[in-house]
Amino acid sequence: MAGKVLLTGTMTCAPDEVDHVLALLPEHIRLSRAEPGCLQFDLWQDEVRPSEFHVTEVFRDARAFEAHQDRTQSSDWWRVTHHMARNFKKSAA
Repeated sequence: MAGKVLLTGTMTCAPDEVDHVLALLPEHIRLSRAEPGCLQFDLWQDEVRPSEFHVTEVFRDARAFEAHQDRTQSSDWWRVTHHMARNFKKSAA
């Protein structure tokens, strides 16, 4: 079995989108943390730059990470955030 997958980085939205992102954030975090193979899922708003969100995800393996990606891409979260600038780095944990 392949090793753990770590994703870290930032997502930046337009200032007028912050409230919408914040409204969806708790449910996205809850669903992500409940996924099989999720070892850690943290997504939070930057205190200095409110339109920037930081993410740290750790999944058991690539299969669990890909399942998370598949679920996310069919969610309201993705519908609202897919166009936002992302600076993510995926690596082995």
